[in-house]
Amino acid sequence: MTNVKPDAQRKIDVHAHYLPTGYADEARKAGMPHPDGMPDYPAWSAELALQKYDEFGIETAILSISSPGVHFGDDAAAQRLARKVNEEGAELAVRHPGRFGLFAALPMPDVDGSIEEIVYALDVLHADGIGLKTNAHGIYLGDPRFDPIFQELNRRKTVVFIHPTSPSCWQACAMGYPRPLLEFPFDTARAVTSLIFTGTIERCPDLRIILSHNGGVIPFLADRIDKLGTQLKLGQRGAKESISYLRDLYYDTAMAGSRYSLSSLVQLTDVSHILYGSDWPWYPESQVQATNQELEGSAFFTDDERRAIYRENALGLLSGVTSRSTG
Repeated sequence: MTNVKPDAQRKIDVHAHYLPTGYADEARKAGMPHPDGMPDYPAWSAELALQKYDEFGIETAILSISSPGVHFGDDAAAQRLARKVNEEGAELAVRHPGRFGLFAALPMPDVDGSIEEIVYALDVLHADGIGLKTNAHGIYLGDPRFDPIFQELNRRKTVVFIHPTSPSCWQACAMGYPRPLLEFPFDTARAVTSLIFTGTIERCPDLRIILSHNGGVIPFLADRIDKLGTQLKLGQRGAKESISYLRDLYYDTAMAGSRYSLSSLVQLTDVSHILYGSDWPWYPESQVQATNQELEGSAFFTDDERRAIYRENALGLLSGVTSRSTG
């Protein structure tokens, strides 16, 4: 087991991806050699991850499966793959105490299989939360078909990490670019808007939801969603304004440490709702270091607020990390 360098910031990374044994091969066999239009799947191993985390100043990384997820078209295969990656992630957390946690993957859009995996991941594997994609084969998170999943997650007061994936319309709108460039930030907005306008968030007040990449374009569009949604009487939001729901969400800093993105985010939500995220290994090492430097030099935060973003906010949100933390 490696140790965090004494002078490290001891960050808790809520946006840390892993590629368990055989995962990339299964995705390639399912017809996805270029995930979301990217050239290939990045290399990953626990040993390499711990080395990079020491360099980045990360004490604990909450592992999650990035897009394209685990469901490649067959429910039974997705159930098997979800179980496999979740068990490997949980085993890493046991083997390297204090260094890894887990946001477990679900085989959505399979509802019954997803509920079964929620029970196993939280009760048996003791995952820190559940990782969802913004849509599952074109079905967005607020769709009534997913109500049983959200009811179970709400009953358990689960931390839910939402990561973008390609929209079903990407062939028509991505302009030939890899979807992480533009479609991922907008798909986050689609998913969150659906959760608000369908009343899912109102009906599930005990969920703690983390959005990737500063919420994508959500901070910039928050006022537009709120005012146009009210004007057009969209959805079943309940008594609260849309912007109130958006303020209550959590946002990670992965790929979003610049003044351009942070300037909108700090207007939308309190610093207590901002968490550190690296997005490694899908985000290359040089870019993670650049984000770290941007956060260190950001005029938007005091030193105390930076410490909260790096560590304290996550400790308050993730009880399992608190119990595993070395200090």
